Amino acid sequence: MPQTEKTIVAGVGMIKFGKPGASESYDVMGEQAIRQALHDCGLDYSHVQQAYAGYVYGDSTCGQKVIYRIGMTGVPVINVNNNCSTGSTALYLARQAIEHGVADCVLAVGFEQMSRGALGNMYKDRPSPFDDFDAECADLFEFEAPLALRYFGGAGKSHMDKYGTELADFAKIRAKASRHAVNNPLALFRSELSEGDVMQSPVMIPGVMTRLMACPPTCGAAAAVLVSENFAKKHGLSTGVQIIAQNMTTDYCSTFEAHDMIQLVGYDMTSASANSVYEQAGIGADDIDVVELHDCFAQNELITYEGLGLCPEGGAQKFIADGDNTYGGKVVTNPSGGLLSKGHPLGATGLAQCYELTHQLRGTADARQVAGAKTALQHNLGLGGACVVTLYQAA
Repeated sequence: MPQTEKTIVAGVGMIKFGKPGASESYDVMGEQAIRQALHDCGLDYSHVQQAYAGYVYGDSTCGQKVIYRIGMTGVPVINVNNNCSTGSTALYLARQAIEHGVADCVLAVGFEQMSRGALGNMYKDRPSPFDDFDAECADLFEFEAPLALRYFGGAGKSHMDKYGTELADFAKIRAKASRHAVNNPLALFRSELSEGDVMQSPVMIPGVMTRLMACPPTCGAAAAVLVSENFAKKHGLSTGVQIIAQNMTTDYCSTFEAHDMIQLVGYDMTSASANSVYEQAGIGADDIDVVELHDCFAQNELITYEGLGLCPEGGAQKFIADGDNTYGGKVVTNPSGGLLSKGHPLGATGLAQCYELTHQLRGTADARQVAGAKTALQHNLGLGGACVVTLYQAA
């Protein structure tokens, strides 16, 4: 379908993420993020023509519960659940509405009120969407652990076996995340860690993963207001940050047929989405200044460098050693501190990434500002599966 309207990121909002049990309820968090986003662009809720609400853990109309705290204007409210890529799926749908002329002002909000402990299946009386993934993982990486830890730990082990990647490489990624998070007042963890601190944290998978290499369960909310270019001009809004390309993929046959843990955790989804947005925008990975990517585990950040084309396949170890993933290097990855330090409230993560990159392109990211940032890439991955890659540019 041809695109007819440019999509402007008019306003963004995000609350500080918190530990389970220490946050407000989901409806309060969601309301706060929406009010921030509306205030950021100077619009009233009455301007919103559609709303997409993303969350994973909740009943069927939690989006309405959140949005009704802002106003009840009869507009469509669509609830979205797409595992860890839920927030960016809400963003994807909001952008589609703008670009195809369905609406001129659309709200996307993501929120999550999580419980303590590792993620797991909520419903034991029916088939799990991960049954096929579990079966493949059992053949490839036999280790007793919660599913996400097992999948991404197995992918990390696969990369180590193929390319000689070392545990220290994952530790360097986690230490980098902590250095970035020091400058982010909205991050959950802001203490700087050394590579040694990460290596010496409790072992989760011997030789493959320590506890500090995994992101924590988190509560939080974030929101964005997207508008058409015509709407922005009519209402005197800044057109300074635009979404210039976006792609969403689900799993390919290779997820299972490759018999490789790296493929099982979505490498081909990532690669296909990234290549699509580069083609749409007529640019390449070398043109990207700043990236917010899905570092649910340090292992996945390393694999994603290659999936996004930031370095060649098998080149992540050198990419890290050369400092090309941080300030002064090739491309700054996760200046926010990423999921590893900022936290990962599933429904909010994709919109929190949007929040960070919007401020980077505005030049308003304060101490974590990437100098001269003009083009930004967002990567949000959900197993089971969905991947959304979004390309932003400063006008």
